[in-house]
Amino acid sequence: MGRVVEHTPGVYFYEDKGQRFLATCNLVPGRKVYGEELVSVDGVEYRLWNPSRSKLGAVIIRGLKHNPIQPGGKILYLGVASGTTCSHVSDIIGESGHVWGVDFAPRPIRDLIDHVARYRKNITPILGDARQPQSYSMQVPKVETIFADVAQPDQADIVVKNAKFYLKRGGYAMLSIKSRSVDVGRSPSEIYDEQVAILKRFGFALEELIELDPFELDHALALASLI
Repeated sequence: MGRVVEHTPGVYFYEDKGQRFLATCNLVPGRKVYGEELVSVDGVEYRLWNPSRSKLGAVIIRGLKHNPIQPGGKILYLGVASGTTCSHVSDIIGESGHVWGVDFAPRPIRDLIDHVARYRKNITPILGDARQPQSYSMQVPKVETIFADVAQPDQADIVVKNAKFYLKRGGYAMLSIKSRSVDVGRSPSEIYDEQVAILKRFGFALEELIELDPFELDHALALASLI
């Protein structure tokens, strides 16, 4: 039997036979979300977290020093899709936290409702356009963290628009920067700096900028706090 070591609050490493896997404690024991492996240690069930299928998982493996997604946290997730990463966020924040997941595509939101949110009461799926944050203002309160995984040229601008409505002062934005969605002809590092500059102009302070290779090529994740 392997052992579990806490990495940060709500995030663990499962170690077995010389191998190490990222994991979260399963909020819904017995249920998988995307075919992940379930393991039990000392009567507690954990879900192994595949960093190749999750930008958040990848940045943790790549050495994120501070993860603002904590137990009890209130999170706005932009580009939630069908809920692979969101399900691990749900595990981390637990029953006392909540995540509002926004996506503009009906099919992923349906999948999120049918296969994830139905069993996880700390997730609220929202079919909406993240470029128009006012459209879901009746559903989302002020949050401590915005996590954005949107493949759009105006990625940072989308975060800024949502922060104006929903992010508490002193809160955090986690922006997954997809350089090829901005401009395929420029270097990824130039794009990263440009997107970070947009956050800074709004009043964010950059805490960390971590490239996600080899899990996601030409991607980086920016962690910034709202001053």
